Amino acid sequence: MKNEQLRKHLNFTKKHQKRLSKLQEKLKKCGDEIFVEKNVEVIRYPENVSIADNVVLKEGTRICACNESSSIQIGADTTIGYHTFIFSSESISIGNNCLVAPFVYLVDSDHEIQRDQLINEQPNQTSPIIIGNDVWLGTGAKILKGVKIGNGAIVAAGAVVSGNIGAYEIFGGIPAKKIGDRK
Repeated sequence: MKNEQLRKHLNFTKKHQKRLSKLQEKLKKCGDEIFVEKNVEVIRYPENVSIADNVVLKEGTRICACNESSSIQIGADTTIGYHTFIFSSESISIGNNCLVAPFVYLVDSDHEIQRDQLINEQPNQTSPIIIGNDVWLGTGAKILKGVKIGNGAIVAAGAVVSGNIGAYEIFGGIPAKKIGDRK
């Protein structure tokens, strides 16, 4: 178990086990030792969601496979912070040993923006989000469609990411730009 620092403070109660049992009934794959806090929801197509072993889902997390062909995978030993939203219209993959801070928003789609048609009548444009292993997404970060984040990368708090981030790079700002490298 790699995230022992966090997990040693978790209190697995009967309520947590009950929440995990409900998830196990609905999800495509649901690993062992998943810690599920209250008010966590997996909505629309939960059968398209896979969560590996030792994942922590903090209070208020929303995970939504938005249609029957979309998918979401969360890797082992990953923590999803308070009130984080993960909305997939195509595919979102989060690697192993990732830290997703509170209030992060991941969405792999947006609307077309033609002038001659109402936006809410225009189709979604989608492109997968792929997040490598050992990635840290800071509080309030926004990860948009088509983004690939390499292993070991860091996204600073509040960043809006619309382009790829290489392994061990550190990005921040709006729009997100490279501000350093992990050493």
